[in-house]
Amino acid sequence: MCAGDQDKFWPYHDKIFANQRQLKTADLKRYAEELSLDTTAFDECLDSGRFTEDVKRDYREGTAAGVSSTPAFFVNGRVITGAQPFEAFEAIIDEELELAK
Repeated sequence: MCAGDQDKFWPYHDKIFANQRQLKTADLKRYAEELSLDTTAFDECLDSGRFTEDVKRDYREGTAAGVSSTPAFFVNGRVITGAQPFEAFEAIIDEELELAK
């Protein structure tokens, strides 16, 4: 979210998603530098914990909805967890379309 303040949410998202085993504070700050963010503003935002409560709330809501890992998708309220092939989505969508008839 601190990267989002600088209109770099998705590039930063992609960076940390690709480096999920390296998410210490120093790593997060290094990624901001690698993406040419204003590192002073980013570091201040991160160090302040400005978005901590937002992230905790999102985590709680995801857990309550049945999310146990990433990626997680919902199709008409049904959760699909983990990286799944197209056929897994297709099967659920087809089932839901049949139920809707």
